[in-house]
Amino acid sequence: MKNKKVVVFGSTGLIGGLLINYLLSDSSFEQIVVVSRRPLNINHKKLSNQIINFSNKIQIDNSVKNCSIVFSSIGTTKAKVQNNKDKYREIDFDINFNIAKSCKLNNVNKFILISSSGANSKSSNFYLKLKGEIEHEINKLNLNSFIVLRPSLLLGKRNEFRLGERTGQIILPLFSKIIPPNVKPINAEQVAKAMILYAKSNMSGNNIINNKSILKLI
Repeated sequence: MKNKKVVVFGSTGLIGGLLINYLLSDSSFEQIVVVSRRPLNINHKKLSNQIINFSNKIQIDNSVKNCSIVFSSIGTTKAKVQNNKDKYREIDFDINFNIAKSCKLNNVNKFILISSSGANSKSSNFYLKLKGEIEHEINKLNLNSFIVLRPSLLLGKRNEFRLGERTGQIILPLFSKIIPPNVKPINAEQVAKAMILYAKSNMSGNNIINNKSILKLI
């Protein structure tokens, strides 16, 4: 089954960049619209780039019109927002929630979101609590199909250097045999490929895919 038009948010991140490459090479996807703040340096007959202001809900609404699937791997870091929790929430929560509401408004078939292993709206950890709150609020929208992937620490080469993450990428794989599956480091390629597989699935309603399931899938 072909998906005539899919939309990608979060193209500059580790998972988003891989996802775009897989979508472009997969004949099941005919038109890929990448929504971003700045122009992409990618030329491909299947790809179009839509530049928007992510604070503008109308522009988000317009970007997902007449599409079948929306992917989002939008997220930030404490360093990027200089430890400003309000700014962190504006990016991780507000933008993704507005994308989800646009999916509801435009009757999009499927919304696939990258969250995090351990996401829990009742967590004392700011990051995990925020991720859990995003999932909880989007669940209440009752989308046609909402699929949340909860990967653990991502393995892969990022454009920006993150000391804590890089240290974990080096040390944790050494103990992979004894680390529980839901917190075991995972290759970003596996997560991006899982997004493609779930995009082709017939899953409906609200679905959470944990790290263990992603590891088994790919």
